[in-house]
Amino acid sequence: MATPCGEQIHREVQNYYGKELQKSDDLKTSACVTSARPLPKAVRDALERVHEEVVARYYGCGLVIPEYLESCRILDLGSGSGRDCYLLSQLVGEQGHITGIDMTEGQAEVAKKHIAYHMDKFGYRKPNVEFLQGYIEKLRDAGLADDSYDIVISNCVINLAPDKRAVLREAYRVLKPGGEMYFSDVYASQRLSETVRKHRVLWGECLGGALYWRDLYSIAEEVGFSPPCLVTASPITIVDKELEGIIGDCRFVSATFRLFKVLGSSQAGPGQVIYDGGIVGHERELVFDANFTFKEGEVVDVDAEMAAILRSSRFADKFLIQAGRANAAAPQGCCFKGVKEKICDPFQLLEWLAASGPACHPGGTCGPPGCC
Repeated sequence: MATPCGEQIHREVQNYYGKELQKSDDLKTSACVTSARPLPKAVRDALERVHEEVVARYYGCGLVIPEYLESCRILDLGSGSGRDCYLLSQLVGEQGHITGIDMTEGQAEVAKKHIAYHMDKFGYRKPNVEFLQGYIEKLRDAGLADDSYDIVISNCVINLAPDKRAVLREAYRVLKPGGEMYFSDVYASQRLSETVRKHRVLWGECLGGALYWRDLYSIAEEVGFSPPCLVTASPITIVDKELEGIIGDCRFVSATFRLFKVLGSSQAGPGQVIYDGGIVGHERELVFDANFTFKEGEVVDVDAEMAAILRSSRFADKFLIQAGRANAAAPQGCCFKGVKEKICDPFQLLEWLAASGPACHPGGTCGPPGCC
């Protein structure tokens, strides 16, 4: 049997999430319910104000909440029941705007019917959220214009799309220059066998369409994004023995990455940066990814890629950025002397976290080899 075509995958995923799954307890793996790291208090408080039906119908694989969101325009790819949209609605404020798009009618209906409830709960005079039914590979068909969003998020959805390149191309198109794609998804330790790729339940469980992690880097470069910044990683367990047998020795991980639309004019050499502590909830330090943590007032050597990201993105006004570095011999992308490479492999990050313990999780008191 051949691998399912795109239209067939869309139909089966719509049926799986619209009819077969009624709550997160119905899932057969942990792929769609994995949380990567503890939630900040502001996010926990915001989550408590989201309607219980919306939360119950949530099937994400992490919490995709980047920093510094005030007044941002955010697009949620595969918004499902709208949980992340309603959470973000509170964080961007009434002057911000959230658009959710999902191909599954049942999920979109759950999200739409609770708009009035949430706007009243948040004290907003007019809605700052909207929900569209459509395909994340075809955002133009949904009327989404070029350069129209500050941030694109996605929560365990890109693996369900047959054409990953099209998803990233469309995300890049709708992002403003300097914009960010911040997303959690499922990745495989190797390219998947045809048996796994054609298995209906494994597709619905976010595993059959999982991308080999190295392919994300090549696709991102092809589309025009900056190299992916690995933020967090957490293991995925298979609780169904039959599915475990089909998967074999392939491993899966839930990982969060951030990609930036850095234009050529922002490209320069490496530099030194100082974080001013001005982001609410991250005043003492900003854990940017698994490799860079910026403490308030401290000088950090950054490679050319990170310097360009900070210079061109919404973070620019929170950093003093200077060209060059105090230690010209320091390796690219690292402020630990003697460390030569950043961590890019989510499975390597998992191994490091397991060996180091929870205190050394990104956002904890230390970081992986190559981190700042």
